[in-house]
Amino acid sequence: MNNSSIFSAMLVILMIQGCAKQNENKQMVAKKKVRKEVVYQVFTRLFGNTNTNNKPWGTIEENGVGKFSDFSEKALKEIKDLGVTYIWYTGVPHHDVITDYSAYGISNDDPDIVKGRAGSPYAVKDYYNVNPDLADDPKNRLEEFKALIDRSHKAGLKVLIDIVPNHVARNYEGKSTPDGLEPFGASDDTSVEYKRDNNFYYIPNEAFKVPEWQNGYLPLGGEAHALADGNFDENPAKWTGNGSRMAQPDMNDWYETVKINYGVRPDGSYDFDRLPEGFDLQDYPKHYEFWSNKDVPSSWVKFKDIALYWLGMGVDGFRYDMAEMVPVEFWSYMNSHIKMSNPNAFLLAEVYNPDLYRDYIFKGKMDYLYDKVEMYDSLKHIMQGHGWTDHIPVVANNLKDIEHHMLHFLENHDEQRIASPDFAGDAKKGKPAMVVSATISTSPTMIYFGQEVGEPGNENAGFGQPTRTSIFDYIGVPHHQRWVNDKKFDGGQLSDEEKDLRQFYRSLLNFTISSEALMGNYGDIHYYNKDHTENYNHRVLSFVRWSANEKLVVIANFDANEAYGFELKIPKEIISMWLLKDGVYGLKDQLYLNYEPKLTVEGGVGKIQVKIAPLESFILKLNLD
Repeated sequence: MNNSSIFSAMLVILMIQGCAKQNENKQMVAKKKVRKEVVYQVFTRLFGNTNTNNKPWGTIEENGVGKFSDFSEKALKEIKDLGVTYIWYTGVPHHDVITDYSAYGISNDDPDIVKGRAGSPYAVKDYYNVNPDLADDPKNRLEEFKALIDRSHKAGLKVLIDIVPNHVARNYEGKSTPDGLEPFGASDDTSVEYKRDNNFYYIPNEAFKVPEWQNGYLPLGGEAHALADGNFDENPAKWTGNGSRMAQPDMNDWYETVKINYGVRPDGSYDFDRLPEGFDLQDYPKHYEFWSNKDVPSSWVKFKDIALYWLGMGVDGFRYDMAEMVPVEFWSYMNSHIKMSNPNAFLLAEVYNPDLYRDYIFKGKMDYLYDKVEMYDSLKHIMQGHGWTDHIPVVANNLKDIEHHMLHFLENHDEQRIASPDFAGDAKKGKPAMVVSATISTSPTMIYFGQEVGEPGNENAGFGQPTRTSIFDYIGVPHHQRWVNDKKFDGGQLSDEEKDLRQFYRSLLNFTISSEALMGNYGDIHYYNKDHTENYNHRVLSFVRWSANEKLVVIANFDANEAYGFELKIPKEIISMWLLKDGVYGLKDQLYLNYEPKLTVEGGVGKIQVKIAPLESFILKLNLD
């Protein structure tokens, strides 16, 4: 037996052995979710901007900006009809910006500690208000966001916003903090490096120094500005958001932010109660009860109050930035409080260390984590023509016990656009990967606005480099703007190729949120076919998904140049679990609805004659009538 055959046999054994555990997990999930969820991440200030000037480092007047009001009933209906259940409005909390809003009682921000002209959405300046750029009338900006929440709900969409627990803007003010609560740092003892209830870490007796700019970089691209003088008054200096303890951070540090203190001493030891052994098995009410009589650090309470504030406004959940940089005990405290307020709150976090996944899910009570290091990185490698599909079943098996919690994506604001030359160079190369990403597990799927029309992220916006749509500057997003079509939101300016791509996403995502099987069982058939099927190779991937009432065969061809014809086989173990007898059964593709091959079962083995074009995928549904 060759190595491939041995590995194939091992996967079949693991699949059978894992069915009981997998079914138990699915039953637990089924109590909460009966269909998959789809998250549409939208960079709020870019969505409705129709200005095509795109001057590097351009001002808000030169390059324009989108508003809350751009999310009209029509726009939200089109997003919903794409197959979306949640909309993540990125960049809503009030963060540093260079535009002058002093007429509205908002202090100006210093370009020496702001990235770009529009600022980083992850340098939050006031957690109890929203970005004034996004309002038609900045003095009513919070009311305008409340109206957007209402419109989103009426459109059938649930709302997510960011919470950035690891750091805040270096010039955090919190002017809108409600009476009875304090902004971060208001009561800190700045004479010491660390105190448990300080919100920040300090560098006593040293003043902050602006980073030494390198490689020709200058704030605002070198444009003259009254505050761009190489100085920012902060004495004593604070630790920087990424953990730098230098009074003068490097320009590659997160110099625009300062790190939050959660009761972690400078030596790394903890100054708070730890969760008891085995508490990962307890539900969120038990976690809430555990913390109810504990004295916790000040920063814990502040972020809990912030989350409850936004929940009270109607927000349905949060995406947590860089959650693994914050102690898991804090998340147990934070998320159990959130769930006691809203049991259905959607809690999504960035955690990139696979060794920490289970801690943050079970101890930290996260609903979902980014599946970047396993699924995304593997799919990206294959899309670029380097990797083999053989790795995908291995990834699926490694995460079997937590697969529902690992949110899948191919784009977000941190990652390169699929169509960018540094990624795949062609949006169509994302199609088979998107099918696999969206159908291989019960987890939610996320797409980034513009992904559905092939946005390549080519713009030189100012701070940072192209291949990622800028999150730091005022910019237009050209492919997306063609769909916006002067705020008609009807795709009127899209090319035929862009329309076809968007229709593909619409067909796929709508199927995923309606399919019962995609919340059921998974089985690998890829390795079985590598051993038993001619002309089936590592550029093709196949697997099956099923529930009591729906059976699916998913086939994806990642090859951009070659079509393949082969007799796909469904092993006896699957056919037996599907309770199929020898005979001929109808199949129908759910993506294009015009491909209807047959499944022939002979001697307990299923066979399907397949011809699949370059970058083509099928989701074949078994006719059980």
